[in-house]
Parts: sequence; structure tokens; C-alpha cells
Amino acid sequence: MDKRLTRTDYLFALMFIFMLVCILGAFFYGLKIGGQKSDQKYEKILHADKAAVQEIGAYDQQVLVSYYHTIFLPFREFQNKWFEQMSQIEIGNSAIDASAVLKELNKVADDKYNQLQSKNMPASSPLLVQSHQGYLKSLKLFADTSKSYQSKANGMSGAQLLAAIDSDAYFQEAKTQALTAQKNYFESIVAWNVTLDHDLESFDPNNNANLDQWRAMNVNVKNLYITAKLLKNKAFSPFYPQDLTIRIDEFIVSGQAKKLNVGDVNQTIDLLLSTNAVRSGDFVKGKAKWYSNEPLPQLPFFSDVN
Repeated sequence: MDKRLTRTDYLFALMFIFMLVCILGAFFYGLKIGGQKSDQKYEKILHADKAAVQEIGAYDQQVLVSYYHTIFLPFREFQNKWFEQMSQIEIGNSAIDASAVLKELNKVADDKYNQLQSKNMPASSPLLVQSHQGYLKSLKLFADTSKSYQSKANGMSGAQLLAAIDSDAYFQEAKTQALTAQKNYFESIVAWNVTLDHDLESFDPNNNANLDQWRAMNVNVKNLYITAKLLKNKAFSPFYPQDLTIRIDEFIVSGQAKKLNVGDVNQTIDLLLSTNAVRSGDFVKGKAKWYSNEPLPQLPFFSDVN
């Protein structure tokens, strides 16, 4: 005898089918969401790995050397020319045609500007991009400064002309841009150093280091500290930052700091600069004695007197 399904049986069957559909739907929905989250997770990891690779290579030695030859050295050549010609004007003998000197400086600044403008730094090295832009702005301002005084240079004494240039707003900004660009380059050297020593202790150059803090810094951190102080003081000088670094180390170790009751690095810098105690090439002459075990990139200004 056939047993017919009741209405209750049909209701339970429909509820079972409905629950089965819901369970399957929830399963596949969860599978989809899980897949999406997994993809997002590994995508982040992948991008992080790519970023790490870019960061590691952003300031490697090859990049720093390339920047040195294509950007830093041409500006340095102009800088040397500027100080050489300013010295000639300062001498002020009758054989010096100050107007012609400024005209030559204007031409050199324009030539170096055009040379640097044709170069590019990789976007993965933002410190070098900023440094490049700073040197370009500086050269433009130096060119404008020298051009603006050409017509009146011969009507002024050497001392008057130098004083006028020194107080000129364009010249002051030219120094600021050059010193900022220099700081950016030396900061990139510290970034290179970090790839060799992940535990490298930095020091905020906005702070004033005492002598014990200075002794604890490695040479690249010291050089960066110096560039920050030169920028703050607008001390545009013919020597390299590392030349001032080694003079500070010599000053401290020789006992002169203690003898003169100099308690911090800023006081030492002021004293050395005010007495013209720093010369270009000081670092190279004493590098073997003072920094033979320090990590330095193979850049010419760390080994050649130029």
C-alpha cells in the first residue's frame, strides 16, 4: 500500500533543500572572500618586496658615483671657479677687470646649468633628485647674481663689490640651494651606509651634538651633521664637509677643545671657521690615520685632492 507524503513531509523536504542551498552559497562566498583577501595579502607582500629591492638599489655605490660625475663634479667646478675669481676681485689690483670676471662667471654658471639640465636622476633615488634640482636652482641664481653686477663692477672697489654681492638676495638664495643640495647628497651617502650596517646609529643634525655624541658617530653621519650646520649658517665654502669633520676630530683629540673650554660641536665649528682653519684636502691627507676602518663609498672626493 503506497504511503503518500503529507504536507509536513513536503515542508521538511523544502526546508532541507533550502538549508543545503544556503550552506553551499555560504561556502562558495567564503571561498571567494578568502581568495580575495589572500590575493590582497600576497599583492602587498609582492609590492613590499619590490619596494625593498628599489630601496636597496636607490643609493648603491654605482648610483652615488654616477651622481658624483654627472651632477656634483660639474657644480664643484663652478664652485671652485667662483672662489678663485672672488679671490682675484678681493686682491683688487689694477690688472683685475671685475666686470670681465663676473661676465666669465656668468658664462660658466650658464654652461654648467645647461650641462646639468640635460641629466636625469632615477625617481627611486629621491635624495639625489632633490640634490640635482637644488644645484640647478643654485647655478641659475649664481648666473643672475653675476650678471646683475657686471655693469657696475668696475665702479666699485673690490671690497665694496664683494660686500654688495654678499648681501644680495639672489646670492644668499644661491648659497642656500647649493648647501641644501650638498646636504641631500651626503644624506644619500648615509643611506648607502645603512645598506651595509642596518644598525647604524643616526643623529638628528637639527640637534646640537656634544663632544661625546660626536665621538660616537661614524664618519658618514659626522659628514651629514656638518652639511646641516653649514646650511644653517649659510657657510658656502671652498672645502668639503669631510675636511671640516677631520679638523673637528683633530681639534678634540689634540686636547684643544678641552684647553679652550669648548663643550660642543657647534662651538668647535664656529671656532674653526672663524680662524680659517679648514682647507680643501684636509680629509684626504689624514684619512688613513683617522678613518682607515670607516666605511666610505669609493667617491673621488674621499681619496683625491681636487
